[in-house]
Amino acid sequence: MGYGDVISVKGQVKKKELIKPELISVSSGNNLLFGFRKRLIDFYRETLPEPHASLVAGITLGSKSEIPEKFWQDLKKTGVIHVVVASGMNVTFVAGFLISFLTVFLSRKKALVLAVLGIWLYVALSGFEAPLIRAAVMATLAFWAQGVGRLSFSWRVLFLTVLIMLIFNPSWTGDIGFILSFVATTSLMLFQTKINNYLKIVPNFLKEGFSTSIAAQIGVAPILFVSFGQFNILSPVINALVLWTIPGIMILGGVGGILGLIFPFLGKLILYLSYPLTWWFTKIISIFNF
Repeated sequence: MGYGDVISVKGQVKKKELIKPELISVSSGNNLLFGFRKRLIDFYRETLPEPHASLVAGITLGSKSEIPEKFWQDLKKTGVIHVVVASGMNVTFVAGFLISFLTVFLSRKKALVLAVLGIWLYVALSGFEAPLIRAAVMATLAFWAQGVGRLSFSWRVLFLTVLIMLIFNPSWTGDIGFILSFVATTSLMLFQTKINNYLKIVPNFLKEGFSTSIAAQIGVAPILFVSFGQFNILSPVINALVLWTIPGIMILGGVGGILGLIFPFLGKLILYLSYPLTWWFTKIISIFNF
């Protein structure tokens, strides 16, 4: 089963819970967007071996249904599962890429409008999950503030985002993805700059990933331990070693996948360029998988 599939389930509802559910049928969704997403994932699988294809699909589109079980467990053990599922980090990369690209051809105000549209299109393509929506709402508010010439105060944007999301869907208060997303964002805002100041001897290409991981883990580690009963103490180091590959994999995966649907040979050439990055990622996971 994948994002966009139509699932029929039979059972009894008691106290807002489905008792003794029975799966009746699963059918592929006919939505154009879902079909486009499926074609991209299929192209990744045709071009790259596993787990590289699933890694590109996960990082680029937040797809996790096709990830091999062993690799999925390795990602959980090493504390980098957030990289290959829908997360706010994906939206941040998309927003940065769109603004950088669009401002080359358009005025900043027009670029901001198109960037916001692109962000929400990406969220729809990747699945309307709480972490993605949180990042998209924050990006929209921040871009709106820039467009009308107002300074965007990050704390105000964060709390306004929480309010908007809970008004829209109060049940998110019990969603672990929602909770982790906001706690991680709060931790980053509180601690990342301070941690960066203590990492002067760390090489620049590792510093940002290391400080980001440590700052986020300060908040989310207790929640992960209570919720899932596990936490890898080396997670900040592992994250620092793989996070630098994410922008490259996302860009090559997105561009290669889209071009590949029109010009398969060209798309495959671009995807092949991502292989050294995915090889490094999988190698790090295998080294620290103990």
